[in-house]
Amino acid sequence: MSDQKNSTHAKDTGHTWDDNLRELTNQPPRWWMISFYLSLAWVVVYFVLFPALPLANSYTKGILDWTQMKEFQGDLAELEKIRAPFETRIAKMPVSAILGDKELSNYSVQSAKVLFGDRCAPCHGNGGAGNPGFPVLADDDWLFGGKIEQIHQSIMNGRRGSMPGFATNSTPAEIDLLAQHVLALSEGGSNPVGRNLFVNKGCAGCHGMDGKGLEMMGSANLTDKIWRFSPVTKDSVKHTISHGVNNAMDKNTRNAVMPSFAQQLSDAEIKKLAVYVHQLGGGK
Repeated sequence: MSDQKNSTHAKDTGHTWDDNLRELTNQPPRWWMISFYLSLAWVVVYFVLFPALPLANSYTKGILDWTQMKEFQGDLAELEKIRAPFETRIAKMPVSAILGDKELSNYSVQSAKVLFGDRCAPCHGNGGAGNPGFPVLADDDWLFGGKIEQIHQSIMNGRRGSMPGFATNSTPAEIDLLAQHVLALSEGGSNPVGRNLFVNKGCAGCHGMDGKGLEMMGSANLTDKIWRFSPVTKDSVKHTISHGVNNAMDKNTRNAVMPSFAQQLSDAEIKKLAVYVHQLGGGK
């Protein structure tokens, strides 16, 4: 392109394509040259104002002394200034009071999203949807209770349930009958012979006579079709009955441990996480 439109006034470079297209020596348009020189000028200005050139042990810092880290730290300081009044109130209040304060509750939910994603989602899934071997947090099924105080304690101190294995004091036939009864409970029924074994073997002492579990012991509700360990098959149920859960005496035991976050998070962060988990849908 050129301000000169008449190709007869420009020299021919001798380059041609398809016998019709000729490369001429026309100068670029004036606007293009102005933009080009302005861009060169901006490069000089940028090198003067901002960090630009690496040196042997450092770099040119520019007269503004700007860095991405300084900008990040400044933005973070502004954010912390906005958060400070909320964080101060949360630190002084019990978690139940935070849940009851709409403003603090909303703040806790919003600010705990990242905490949940970093600390909880790898096991419990995004939005508390659960993962194989890890409980769903968005339903109303809780081993140790779904009240806000109980959730707070679970996060603070961790949880470690315990179930003995019955392989050493039961025959394969008895374990098979117990598995049949547990599966029947999940369907709203019962296996009469298995029910007697359920009581006589001591299962009812933890899971209750109705199989609905006891929060104070962290024992599972066997009637709600919510299973901790999958796939849900008769063999899987028999394995749990045979080897137990967190049974140190059996290398084939199921492992189900939630760690304590008391040493990893501040008390305020744990409170915010408790409020966040409570509002996922299953909090009582």
